[in-house]
Formats: sequence, structure tokens, C-alpha cells
Amino acid sequence: MNRFGEDKMELMAPAGSFESLQAAIDAGADSIYFGVEQLNMRAKSSINFTLDDLEEIAQRCNEHNVRTYLTLNTIIYDHDLSIIKTLINRVKEAGITAIIASDQAVIHYAKTVGVEIHISTQLNITNIETVKFYSLFADTMVLSRELSLGQVKKIADAIKEENVIGPNGKLIELEIFGHGALCMAVSGKCYLSLHTQNSSANRGACVQNCRRTYKVIDIEDGHELEIDNEYIMSPKDLCTVNFLDQVIDTGVKVLKIEGRARAPEYVHTVIGVYREAIDAYYSGRYSEEKVNEWMKRLDTVYNRGFWSGYYLGQKLGEWADTPGSKATQKKVYLGKGVHYFSKSKVAHFRLESQSVKVGDPILITGPTTGVIETVLPPMRVDNKEVKKADRGQDITFELDQIIRPSDKIYKLVEA
Repeated sequence: MNRFGEDKMELMAPAGSFESLQAAIDAGADSIYFGVEQLNMRAKSSINFTLDDLEEIAQRCNEHNVRTYLTLNTIIYDHDLSIIKTLINRVKEAGITAIIASDQAVIHYAKTVGVEIHISTQLNITNIETVKFYSLFADTMVLSRELSLGQVKKIADAIKEENVIGPNGKLIELEIFGHGALCMAVSGKCYLSLHTQNSSANRGACVQNCRRTYKVIDIEDGHELEIDNEYIMSPKDLCTVNFLDQVIDTGVKVLKIEGRARAPEYVHTVIGVYREAIDAYYSGRYSEEKVNEWMKRLDTVYNRGFWSGYYLGQKLGEWADTPGSKATQKKVYLGKGVHYFSKSKVAHFRLESQSVKVGDPILITGPTTGVIETVLPPMRVDNKEVKKADRGQDITFELDQIIRPSDKIYKLVEA
């Protein structure tokens, strides 16, 4: 069931900040997943929340019937155990829906206190017998990222045929990654960062040195081997929107979007696209024309290029050819919010960088606001209508949505 009570595939969004969380809710996510402080796989790269944020996260999401999943999927050592117990207890008190776990200590303690468990992709589930084993503890399994759609369907069919039931008394649900960054490692288990920088990816501290350029040199004679692409360990980003019909047909119940380290506008755009695509499938409107439109929108936000992962049977990865994003547009910081005049629906911003003119595409983000994308309407400076405003000036313009002093305004330009 999705957030609207309909029997559709659940769309799960990443939330690395309150801005992204609100963007996910506004864009139509059925659930969000997030990390708290250090014990999650994005401890280093994402802002992350604190223990004291749990109640607000639960409250905001509950108001919109959005499920909440806390990631507790790093390697756990003895000195972490007391922290884990404290965190799981707070999860239960706050009303967070479930935890995503991979360590047996985490799974065991969560079960003893009655917290719903989802099995992380870190455990590399690739067959029905493993699903049966973890069904003793968990209601949802995140499958290995290296499976084909045929293999995924075989597991989903076996769950129904063999009536594999979870602790909640319902059939086990399967979850797969649908979009976002892919890692060269099998289901994320990588030691490259640890060996080279003493910074463990399996403790959420990956430095992403696989995303750099490399040369292949024969140590014995010093010859350098010619390779077509220097980014030989950096895969393109996963994208399934162009074969989402095949994904849904496997029987998978949850589609997970990667991106807790991404900006809120990334979350807003990607979740918006997949929300439309999932709804289009169930209403019989999924088409090649729509796919082309969705792909163009996905191109506008952070990406390393797209490929289908291993779902369609590729044996080797498709490697990126640039170190960073290939997004077709980027944001340029302009300034901060000052005030919102509710009666007249006018937003007041102070420009701290760059100039802006009427008709420019703009982006507004904030912890409560989420993401607003629009075109700058007629604006005023010192109560006079102007077509252009410069750094240091205050601008006002009509805007239907409330903005706050914590909000930031950007100009969107072609990359």
C-alpha cells in the first residue's frame, strides 16, 4: 500500500536534511529513509539528523501518511552497542516506522523491543532461502543490487508460492534500488577507502576514491596500458524509469531512490518523476513519449550519466567519463529570505551574490519550505518595479507559497 492507501508500488525517497525531507513529501513520496549521526552508510557525505530530530521527522511524515525508515546498516563494534540500544529505543518512542539494518546485534535488539526491521542491501540477499531465514526477523528485504529482473521476479514469485510470512503476519515485501548512484562494490561492501585513507565505507565514511581517474601500469616493465576511460571504477548512475513497467511486473513492492547526500532539488525532481511514472503505469498511461520527457527532467539534476544497472542482464558496469555531475543545469546562489507578507502573498529576499532578472528560473529551498521551482515574476526594489536587481539589493515579488528567513534563493542556469 502507498501513502494514499492504494495497492501500488511504494516510492521511497532519500532524506539527508529537513529540506530534502519536505521536498520528498511534496513530490509524492510514500516513505522516506534517513540516517542519524554516525551509524549509517552516509555518515560522512550527508548532513544527517540527530536523536532529537526523530519526533519532528515522525510528526511531519505522519501528517502526510508517509512512512519513516531509519538506516542503521553500518558495521557495529562492541563500543557501539549502547548507542544502538539508545537509538532503537528512541525510534520506538518517536513512532518511526522501521529500521533498515544489517548487523545481527541491531536486528536482535530491535526484535526484542518490537521495532519493525527491514534487511539492508548490505546483507546481499540473492535467493529465496535467505529471504526465508530473515523472515523470522524482518518484514521487508532490500535485495542485492547485482540481481537481474528475472532473478528478482523468481524470488518474488517464490514468496507467494511458498507463503513466506514476516513478523507482521503478511507476505514478505521486496525492495530494490530504482535510481541514483551505484558503487563498484558488491552491494556496497568496499574496502578501498579504508585501505588507502583509513576511512571505512562500511562505517559510513567512504571518501569515494573510486570516483577518481586511474592509470594501469605494468609494475615489472613500467609500461602503461591504454584504456578508453580513466574512470574505470566509477559506474554511471542507475536509472529505471525507462523500463519501470518491467520493474513493477516483477512483483517488487518498494522502489528505493538513492541520494541522501544530494541537494533537496535533486530529491524533488527525481521523486516527482518516479511518482508520475508509477502512477502512469497503474493508470495505463506509461509510454515512450512520457519516458523521454522524464529522462530530460532527470538530466537537469546531479547525475554521472545513466545506465540500467544489472537489471537487464549486463555483466559489466557502464563507467562514468567525468568526475562529477553531467546535469544539464546548475544552481547559482543569490541570497536569503527576509520576510513573507501573508496577506498580499509577497516574498522578500536579500541578494547577497549575483544579479537576477525577471523571467529567470529560480529555486527556493528551506527546512520547512522544501523546494520551490518557479520563474521570477515581476519584482520590486525600493518599492519600484524593476526588470533586473543586483547584489546587495532587496527584492520583493508575488509568491503563493510561504517563505521563511532560513530559506535560500538560487538562479538556475544551463550547466
